[in-house]
Amino acid sequence: MEEDLLQITAEESGERIDALLARILPELSRSAAQRLLEEERVLLRGRPVKKNYKCADGDRFAVSLPEAAEDLPLVPQDIPLDVVFEDGDVIVVNKPRGLVVHPAPGHPDGTLVNALLFHCGESLSGVGGEKRPGIVHRIDMDTSGLIIAAKNDFAHQALSRQLADRSLSRVYEAVVRGGFREDAGTVDRPIGRHPTDRKRMAVTEKNSRPAVTHWEVLARYKGYTHIRCRLETGRTHQIRVHMASLGHPLLGDFTYGALSPDKGLEGQCLHARELKFIHPRSGEPVHLETPLPDYFLAVLARLGPPLG
Repeated sequence: MEEDLLQITAEESGERIDALLARILPELSRSAAQRLLEEERVLLRGRPVKKNYKCADGDRFAVSLPEAAEDLPLVPQDIPLDVVFEDGDVIVVNKPRGLVVHPAPGHPDGTLVNALLFHCGESLSGVGGEKRPGIVHRIDMDTSGLIIAAKNDFAHQALSRQLADRSLSRVYEAVVRGGFREDAGTVDRPIGRHPTDRKRMAVTEKNSRPAVTHWEVLARYKGYTHIRCRLETGRTHQIRVHMASLGHPLLGDFTYGALSPDKGLEGQCLHARELKFIHPRSGEPVHLETPLPDYFLAVLARLGPPLG
């Protein structure tokens, strides 16, 4: 075990402890932080802290972190998968929100990779590394929707080239806070690691990479907007960072927006709805689409009727 002491400052006063831990410790997601609290690994003045505790200025927490996931073996697990497309080279899954893509500290198992190992056996490429077999690209734990994995190195390398030359296309839908004057637009702003918070990404010129997101309004609600986003590049947290940079953070996004649940949603309202790629072996175009999940539809229902 490794123990860290965190000094909570006035800037974080009033923030929920699970949100604070997930923001300060780069290796923890929000749900992993909640598990630490449930397992009584977070102490304040020697006593376990409840996950709904709101921090006060001067609080000093003792946090006991579990061993890193890299030290644990990767095992197949019988986790249900919503398979949208599959053949001998690739598999495309409609990932539910809350499912982590690959093992990481705080998430040693129960991931998409564990499920793919059970479903595909040993038929996953090794290009992604020992802990990420078959994984061509990632989506965040709280993002739902389509994700593609390769069953062999030939397919993995071909799909990686498509990511690089942008012939592999991804379209997302999201709900953001606030309204847009325009019906569509493009965000062309570089993204890099946040200069002071290593958990976050940011629009920055320092150590950044080009990032382009095309967006369009699907429906307007009072205080919120339902949008579609097409990625021209694939940077970490790209849609979340770009929308926040416009002053329209995603509904439920604790990292770049809200400090408390919004419309009953903990985690960003973001769904990877469409995926287009060229099949690595046949050369034929593949276009896949998945409907909006129940949680997303429930959010839209709570927003009320669209304006106009």
